[in-house]
Amino acid sequence: QVQLVESGGGLVQPGGSLRLSCAASGSLCSFYTMGWYRQAPGKQRELVADITTGGNTDYKDSVKGRFTISRDNAKNTVYLQMNSLKPEDTAVYYCKAQHPLVEYWGQGTQVTVSS
Repeated sequence: QVQLVESGGGLVQPGGSLRLSCAASGSLCSFYTMGWYRQAPGKQRELVADITTGGNTDYKDSVKGRFTISRDNAKNTVYLQMNSLKPEDTAVYYCKAQHPLVEYWGQGTQVTVSS
């Protein structure tokens, strides 16, 4: 089975940084568009950033210039570097692998931005 495991979440002060990692089983990242989504309490899950197999990226407007998504296909891992974090970024962050026929989700990792 395909499995995605996120890590790197935690508590950080406003203005701080975190780097999230999503490790995929097998060679998953080589064949899928990978994305980071987040869901805050009482809110719907939303796209934060994604990256195609060709390396093209897309970001939610509110994180542009602060977040960077990248992938290392050799390591079957996708990253989300988050800088200049704001309290509004507090959410559970989920990794997604998107294949034309199937999508897979990680279990989520909590990011809390608070003083």
